[in-house]
Amino acid sequence: MDAQGEKIIRIAELEIDATRLAEYRALLAEEIQASIATEPGVLMLHAVAERERPEQIHIMEVYADRQAYEAHLRTPHFLRYKEGAANMVKALRLVDVDPVMMQSK
Repeated sequence: MDAQGEKIIRIAELEIDATRLAEYRALLAEEIQASIATEPGVLMLHAVAERERPEQIHIMEVYADRQAYEAHLRTPHFLRYKEGAANMVKALRLVDVDPVMMQSK
C-alpha cells in the first residue's frame, strides 16, 4: 500500500454549547498547537466554524497512519482537551474520508 493509502483522514463535526464557545475555541487551539508542534504523525489539523452557525465546528484531521492516530489519542494534550471539552460538546460525528484532491499553498 502506498503512503497516501496509509494515511488516516477524518472530519470531526461538532456542535458546541453556544454559551461556552469562546472557552471551547481556546481549548481547541491549545490542543491543535500542541499536536502539530509535538507529534510528527499529526500531519494536519484544520478547524473551521460555520459562519451562520458558529457553534458548528468542523475539524479536518490527517494522520500519517493508524499508529500515529492512536498515539495522538493517548497524548496528555489530547486527553486534557477531551476532558475539558466533555461538557461543551453537544454532538460529535466522526467521518472517515478518502482524499479526492488535497493541496495547499
